[in-house]
Amino acid sequence: MRINTAELLHEIGTALKDINQATSEVRKVSAGFFQQVKNEDIDTVLSICEDMLNQRVWQYRVIAFDWAFRMRKHYTKDTWSVFEHWLKEYVRDWGSCDDFCTHAFGELLAQHNDLFEKVIPWTEHTDFWVRRAASVILIYPIQKKRATNLDPFLIADKLMHDEHYLVLKGYGWLLKVFSQYNEDAVSNYLMKHKDCMPRLAFRYSLEKMPRERRDILMSKD
Repeated sequence: MRINTAELLHEIGTALKDINQATSEVRKVSAGFFQQVKNEDIDTVLSICEDMLNQRVWQYRVIAFDWAFRMRKHYTKDTWSVFEHWLKEYVRDWGSCDDFCTHAFGELLAQHNDLFEKVIPWTEHTDFWVRRAASVILIYPIQKKRATNLDPFLIADKLMHDEHYLVLKGYGWLLKVFSQYNEDAVSNYLMKHKDCMPRLAFRYSLEKMPRERRDILMSKD
């Protein structure tokens, strides 16, 4: 039976009105209504997600990104163009950027490391959340140990002196996470760039390092 998207969105909207407007509660609504679409093909589900994104309401964004992540077993390389469109068209803040990129979009990159080349141009995008995404999207693959062909340092190089503090925090976060898997490489990178790297990004990057190493790097700060 064909899903009536308008009716489904109305039902979701009604459910959202009856809850405490906390993200955790929205995710509960999302999980419940996903049961109605979980057996649909990915194109159908992503089309419904885009209809939700078009509402330009944060609760619908949370649900759309959640459903997209739940469909991860069905991703293909063609999914990239859909997700990139969403990033540039519907994301407008760091929260949505991080939610999307550390789950659905990050999983897609983890599945297809060779698509990393499509991330690199984001570092020059006019919108700060797209530039931040260039860092944040690498975090999930790194944490899942599925980042063999990704280069965090290339992204950090390109964003080194970005004008927006949330972009600096973004690549600092990336390096912080990467340090938990390759501490020596990140430490060497920070030592190399300690004299030119913005302090905000620098301090974020070394937060998870052992105290002794952190103190050595900070002594050069």
